[in-house]
Amino acid sequence: MTDADIATTTADWQAWQESWDRQQEWYLPDREERFRIMLDMVEAVVGTAPRVLDLACGTGTITARLLARFPEATSTGVDLDPALLAIAEGTFAGDDRVGLVTADLKDPDWPARLPYDSYDAVLTATALHWLHREPLADLYGQVAGLVRAGGVFMNADHMIDESTPRINAAERAQRHARMEQARESGVLGWTEWWQLAAKDPVLAEPTARRYKIYGDHADGDMPSVRWHARVLREKGFGEARPVWCSPSDTLLLAMK
Repeated sequence: MTDADIATTTADWQAWQESWDRQQEWYLPDREERFRIMLDMVEAVVGTAPRVLDLACGTGTITARLLARFPEATSTGVDLDPALLAIAEGTFAGDDRVGLVTADLKDPDWPARLPYDSYDAVLTATALHWLHREPLADLYGQVAGLVRAGGVFMNADHMIDESTPRINAAERAQRHARMEQARESGVLGWTEWWQLAAKDPVLAEPTARRYKIYGDHADGDMPSVRWHARVLREKGFGEARPVWCSPSDTLLLAMK
């Protein structure tokens, strides 16, 4: 099934998941590699049956890969996006290993909505750059309160080193050239994907609500790895460092 076919199919959640993956891989060709390393580190630190918080879970991308690799794991997904949560709810319907929570991570009381007071691991990817530094630092403090002693928090996201502007510019130019080549072959970008969702009989209404919340795209920050590691330690983590990186992104692990 092609992306164009999805809008004529009611509630084909697997097709929507695959379409979301293709759209995200347009931006992040090494996306699956970061997930593999993330789950490697989950296994290394907290084992193969962890209780996980999938932070800003979207369609449940991390949760799906977590459960495929660790069938005894459990996951709580939390997000505010009504359309992406609809896809997650459809995907994991009937799976008692998964719970989904609607909450705004900028709301100081969002942890009260969770079913558990603590987690072995809190995982997130390509999501927290929607936040500016101050609310992100506050969020890191809340996450530190949710991770058990010896547990982990991992964030895979854009982390820009502003001390290397020429390297950054060269990487950005190469990445955008590759993206344009992929677009010419018919790959959907962010805007086109949401236009498709807005036409779907099931997703049209939650997509409209999503645009009322976020608009087209949020304007957040992409501070450096050093900033993230420093703030996580300040907020209560004992150790924090990168465990994987690409030319533009980093997977940072913090251990309680």
